[in-house]
Amino acid sequence: MIQTAAAKLKALRNVLKAEKLNGFIVPRQDEFQGEYVAPYAERLRWLTGFAGSWGTAIVTDKKAAIFVDGRYTTQVRVQTDGKLYTPQHLVDAPPTAWVSANLKKGETLGFDPMLLTVSEARRFQKACAEVGAKLAPVKKNLIDQIWEDQPARSQKPLFVQPDKFAGKSAAQKLKDLAAGLKKAGHVAAFLAEPSSVAWLLNLRGLDVAYTPVVLAYAILHANAKAELFIESSRVPDEVKKALKGIATVYDPKELAARLKKLAKGQVLLDENSAPDHVRAVLEAAKAKVVYGTDPCTMPKAQKNAVEQQGARDAQVRDGAALSNFLHWMSVEGPKGQLDEKAAAASLQKFRQATNMLEDLSFPSISAAGEHAAIPHYFVTDESSAPIKNNEIFLMDSGGQYRDGTTDVTRTMIVGTPTAEMKDRFTRVLKGVIGISVARFPEGTTGAHIDALARNALWQAGLDFDHGTGHGVGSFLSVHEGPARISKASHVPLRPGMILSNEPGYYKPGHFGIRIENLLIVTEPSEIEGGERKMMGFETLTWAPIDRHLIEVKLLTPDELTWLNAYHERVEKELSPRMSGEALVWLKESCAAL
Repeated sequence: MIQTAAAKLKALRNVLKAEKLNGFIVPRQDEFQGEYVAPYAERLRWLTGFAGSWGTAIVTDKKAAIFVDGRYTTQVRVQTDGKLYTPQHLVDAPPTAWVSANLKKGETLGFDPMLLTVSEARRFQKACAEVGAKLAPVKKNLIDQIWEDQPARSQKPLFVQPDKFAGKSAAQKLKDLAAGLKKAGHVAAFLAEPSSVAWLLNLRGLDVAYTPVVLAYAILHANAKAELFIESSRVPDEVKKALKGIATVYDPKELAARLKKLAKGQVLLDENSAPDHVRAVLEAAKAKVVYGTDPCTMPKAQKNAVEQQGARDAQVRDGAALSNFLHWMSVEGPKGQLDEKAAAASLQKFRQATNMLEDLSFPSISAAGEHAAIPHYFVTDESSAPIKNNEIFLMDSGGQYRDGTTDVTRTMIVGTPTAEMKDRFTRVLKGVIGISVARFPEGTTGAHIDALARNALWQAGLDFDHGTGHGVGSFLSVHEGPARISKASHVPLRPGMILSNEPGYYKPGHFGIRIENLLIVTEPSEIEGGERKMMGFETLTWAPIDRHLIEVKLLTPDELTWLNAYHERVEKELSPRMSGEALVWLKESCAAL
């Protein structure tokens, strides 16, 4: 069995030679482009040792490079052999530029057409063409040919998300979306995103950690019927009953044959999520491929009334669990016996005590001291640091509940904060408040809103290098498109969208601060004396914000009023769910400043 990174690279190059290829693309993503992938799809990690959530390697017969974004520039150098792979920045030195610089005329770069989207394949095709090289699909992934103990694919059964949580039946969703397809002249739409398949058919699965989707494709037809591609052995009777009359189950091996049935019809394809293989099959069948947004994207993002109430209920439940943990931390932290792993494990137990937790919504970011300055820090047995006195501790975490998905960050001080810590924390808090109270007209995007989170930091010559917020699903992905609060987001915010509000500040090597609440975009309403209706945000997250880190003199009267009202609401929502010393702590933590 191939063990070392060097042996794996050599084996891959042997396959390259046998396949008459000069190079091969190894993306981290699977066929479904998800943030979290099943063990069988961890091809990049198996080959290189890199364990980050996003990245790509390109191997030629003489060179090998691995491309990661700014989150992983340090991690990639630790986890990969620099003698084998040259680390590259995914944005500053993209893979396509590397291809143009390293491939020669007449050479062929191989790729798995199930793992690159249509748009990605197009970019690589262009890069190859610029130097007279060729991009060629392979019939079987080259890593799969040499990965001898590759894990098997999930065989776990899918299950129904009842209408009492979904708020709308699958049959009604199919009718609503099919009407749009028919109006546009499409005979069908191909759904590549598992979250879209799950949302549309009111199904969920356990194929990957943290995100309750089933790894399956679907075809939505203009007659309001669907085809679901999954092994029949994974479809229990309850699901068969739910799908009867609205969806037919096909084995994944039948995908190409069913796509060919769409010959000469107009098919909607999202080029940013659909595998290039699907495009190739449709075009070979003479179907007319029209590119556009996955039709599930926007209705999935705009939560209906039932989903909105589910989110409120889930956030209160989760907020009580988090607050019980925060009380526990206030007692155990000063003893000096805790480390990051122990804290994360404790918080998970508090969530499990609700008896409604299905899973975490992502690996908890449990970060003490200088680790808190790494926005996407991931604690391991090797990295777990002690939680020291007079240091900041940051916990970014969330849970998956049948009625909603949560994501919340609280930063706390164990001991006494410095003046600098209090200043930075309060400026971050001012950003949270600025977003929370914002009112804005229809058509406003996340890019317009983003500056409100940064203004207090900018006034002190400070900033943070991540977006202010992301969309959140309903018992689906904790990171859901299309809307974000970000400098780069140009998607208009619409009522019912759930977004995170999480500005931060990070001082490398010292400490980091982030405060995160979830918000829901409200319906437009009148403002007294105003001329236009304005939307706004309803806060969903309820948990105390550490008073010890607040420099009250930096807050305006209106900001202080908001903070006191927020804590009053926290106490009201959580008191019925807490007791004993934890309840006493809650009341003290929510007392007016």
